[in-house]
Amino acid sequence: MKLAFSTLGCPAWSLDQVTAAARQHGYDGVELRLLDGEVVPPDLAPSERQRVKQAFRAADVPVVVLDTSCRFTAADAGARRKQEDDARKYLALANDLEAPIIRVFGGNLDEGVSEQQGIEYLSDSLNALAPDAERSGVTIALETHDAFSAGRLVAEVMNRVPSRAIAPLWDTHHPYRMGETAEETWDYVGERMVHTHVKDAVRNPEERTGWQLVLLGDGEVPVKQAMQVWAQHGYDGYVCVEWEKKWHPEIPDPEVAFPQHARVLLQYLAEITTSRAVNAGPG
Repeated sequence: MKLAFSTLGCPAWSLDQVTAAARQHGYDGVELRLLDGEVVPPDLAPSERQRVKQAFRAADVPVVVLDTSCRFTAADAGARRKQEDDARKYLALANDLEAPIIRVFGGNLDEGVSEQQGIEYLSDSLNALAPDAERSGVTIALETHDAFSAGRLVAEVMNRVPSRAIAPLWDTHHPYRMGETAEETWDYVGERMVHTHVKDAVRNPEERTGWQLVLLGDGEVPVKQAMQVWAQHGYDGYVCVEWEKKWHPEIPDPEVAFPQHARVLLQYLAEITTSRAVNAGPG
């Protein structure tokens, strides 16, 4: 497995700071959520596309995922079509930036929209986008998030979307807070999973979400257990640190969080490798 971090965690950093931190702290790639502190728009100007591409190429650090805010469960069909149009623009942008994946959400459910209807809306949109993803060579990754935080629900969507250009993204926090174990989430989404997010948190009823984000290993999210499951099943993609500094300015700065996460993740990977070697025994 390889390490990456999302620029969501460093809203005040320049591109040069992003790439320098990746190289300094042992990250293998970067997930692009923010550019100069703002969410990357689908219609990013050609000059900005070139600037981003040149910065990452010069540093020999790949953009491993381009994040979007696209959601596909609105009750209004026109709103869903607008989101699909944005996703197509992001596919083209990812192609320009040589990013192999774009991240999308399912979305929360509008009042009066049932869970089953939401699954159908989302599946229909992803099926409509699949040919565009296939042509572009960019995978659309549906994150365990919003109304689809449980791996169970993402699996229901995947069962309705046959194209392998559509795949799950497993965020370790959300299936856990929905009551799933790492093994259960793997059974739901692991076979098609193309990317992961890791974060740690503790329950805090005073927080709007009911959870407080903390440094890796200081909370209760079973990140190491999830990584053990991934390793057991041969996952060799990215483990991406999604430190939500942009949305939670009160949490530690990236100068603290990114090196700390890298140290802990590398320790986890070393322990997992050693444990597997011991359990395998002599050949």
